[in-house]
Amino acid sequence: MSDKKDPMIPDGKVNPISTDYKIGQDNIVMNLGPFGLDIHNRVFAISALAVIAFVALTLMFQTQVEPLFGSMRGWLTSNLDWFFLSAGNIFVVVCIGLAVSPLGKVRLGGTTAKPDYSYTGWFSMLFAAGMGIGLMFYGVSEPLSHFGTSMGGTTMENGVRTDWAPLGAAMGDAVGSERLAMAATIFHWGLHPWAIYAILALGLALFSFNKGLPLTIRSVFYPLLGERIWGWPGHIIDILAVLATLFGLATSLGLGASQAAAGLNYLFDIPLGNTTQIVLVIGITAIALTSVLAGLDAGVKRLSEINMVLAILLLVFVIIVGPTLAIATGFFSNLGAYVEYLPALANPFGREDANFSQGWTAFYWAWWISWSPFVGMFIARVSRGRTVREFIVSVLLVPSLACVLWMTVFGGTAITQVVQDGYRAVAEAALPLQIFQMLDALPLAQLTSFLAIVLVVVFFVTSSDSGSLVIDVIAAGGKVDAPTPQRVFWCVFEGLVAIALILGGGLVALQAMAVSTGFPFTVVLLVATVSVVKGLASEPRA
Repeated sequence: MSDKKDPMIPDGKVNPISTDYKIGQDNIVMNLGPFGLDIHNRVFAISALAVIAFVALTLMFQTQVEPLFGSMRGWLTSNLDWFFLSAGNIFVVVCIGLAVSPLGKVRLGGTTAKPDYSYTGWFSMLFAAGMGIGLMFYGVSEPLSHFGTSMGGTTMENGVRTDWAPLGAAMGDAVGSERLAMAATIFHWGLHPWAIYAILALGLALFSFNKGLPLTIRSVFYPLLGERIWGWPGHIIDILAVLATLFGLATSLGLGASQAAAGLNYLFDIPLGNTTQIVLVIGITAIALTSVLAGLDAGVKRLSEINMVLAILLLVFVIIVGPTLAIATGFFSNLGAYVEYLPALANPFGREDANFSQGWTAFYWAWWISWSPFVGMFIARVSRGRTVREFIVSVLLVPSLACVLWMTVFGGTAITQVVQDGYRAVAEAALPLQIFQMLDALPLAQLTSFLAIVLVVVFFVTSSDSGSLVIDVIAAGGKVDAPTPQRVFWCVFEGLVAIALILGGGLVALQAMAVSTGFPFTVVLLVATVSVVKGLASEPRA
């Protein structure tokens, strides 16, 4: 259970930052009818107006914005792929460096602080918040996509590669294609995304629990900006964090809606299309609202643990009734392939596989970075009492290994169905439907497909719920107990942004906004990395 002690009061020795700033001193406190508000006067106002304007303009000019979103995503990923890949590598190297250095002995919350949550509760929340919907959407479709493009080999047109295969492909080689496909998939879901989350989460936890600053993104920059973080430099950082989080979440909610719609069509013949997806977004946002009202311990924690149990049930079922031996051996061979291909996959320069590195990797890194304020703050809030070494090893390795297992079980099963059983339906299905086609070839298909839809919905709810809590903390100047109507506002607008993007271009629009908000926040996160190291260096060690 969670410790009821005020988490902002450290236990043992810390090196706090002395500042005259009081949490909430720039806030506007007022009543709007029966509702009380406690909002940061600039961060909330600018962020909220920008989001409202975006939703209104996208809904008004749906046909005009669709090509705009497509060209924006293409330009950013094709011109800045080297920047996203380089940044991802920096975050991994810094995390490993901190874990093995003496700074790893620093304890979040003070030298004698005790963890607020058990390992089981902690890991459940890490996993559900950080990857949920994406694992359901891409668990089958990504390994299968990379396998298919690798088997097809490379194709050239006017001296430029036009295929989507990772690296040099493995034309006609089923074993080589599977190794390359799983290595590329694990690369996108392993150490790199979790290092992105870990850096920001570590900074937020350190500057809040040890340094005594508000739990908001600007606090991480105190060693570099000093008291200026309370002015416009800090306002801009927090506004970028709110917008990145909102659009990163909307991308995931849009993916979740498209997959749930595909599953409902598959099971119950409910028509596919925007209407079904929008009804799903509205319904699941309503469920998320009830969880938001329940709070972190009663809402997110309980839902995360339920989801973990359901995900494990589905995982174990596929292991037992699927190609069990291939899955068992595949886990280790896939890890070996990941280690083998990692240097080439992480290389940011001189890539020939431009479609793969730009269309897959650069998009993923921007998406993870746009999620980092949300996941980072969420991880920070539940990680008090851990040492830096324990924190980094746990946040990097445990979820990464869970993702390897998930991709091996679901992606490996689908590839085995194609190669050994000649089952083409799973390879030929649309991306959101591929997990259901994979389950269809196994026993109890109706039951497991329904369970998969439930998982998508609950992952959707936990993401929306925890995202609303985090955005509200930032927009309330670091207050963790701001009035509930503010969380309701952000939860509703996450749903509205997802709806606007679905109508304004679907998956391309969702991806475009994740990349667009991820780019400026990548710069923010790189600067934050320097600040985190400086902050840790000044802390007493246990």
